[in-house]
Amino acid sequence: VQLQASGGGLVQAGDSLRLSCAASGRSFKSYSAGWLRQAPGKEREFVARISSNGVSRYADSVKGRFAISRDNAKNAVYLQINTLKPEDTATYYCVAQGMWNGDNMSWRYWGKGTQVTVSS
Repeated sequence: VQLQASGGGLVQAGDSLRLSCAASGRSFKSYSAGWLRQAPGKEREFVARISSNGVSRYADSVKGRFAISRDNAKNAVYLQINTLKPEDTATYYCVAQGMWNGDNMSWRYWGKGTQVTVSS
């Protein structure tokens, strides 16, 4: 599976963005998928994930502002980001096939990131 994220950019606080992730491979629809982000100087963090049948989970820091969705017919997963804040500035990574390792989830497939920069 190959993943290609897009949709990032330079926006102002309060704006919205929709990130897209295009996946190759027929098996994608059977995998969980998600988004992680990494801000400058910080560790990579979980943002949201969605199961193969559409059940979603979010980091507490983004609940109510972010929405993850997927379209298995298009082999795509999306991240709608509303009311952007400067602290949302990060490189956003699309991932697929999550695997539990104790209390943590690791991801088998990673896309190159897309940069989101939010100005105040």
